[in-house]
Amino acid sequence: MSNKQIIVSNVAKGHENPIAELVQVACQFDSNITFVNDNRKINAKSIMGIMAFNPSKGMSVNIITEGNDEKEALLAMEKFLVCE
Repeated sequence: MSNKQIIVSNVAKGHENPIAELVQVACQFDSNITFVNDNRKINAKSIMGIMAFNPSKGMSVNIITEGNDEKEALLAMEKFLVCE
């Protein structure tokens, strides 16, 4: 299992449809990807979950990945959310 705490940047500025694009990136990996903020745990591959989670600028998110490509998945999620 890998995890990293990040601060979300302005993802709406860098992407035309950030929620759908985030889910598409997450679905490229076999690993389980979970976002945690306060007491909420969301599956990053669930469009409804991400819509409810609504990652927005300044939000602190712990990204947890678990699986055979967890490091790559963690890096991809981090890059997306911090707009690198």
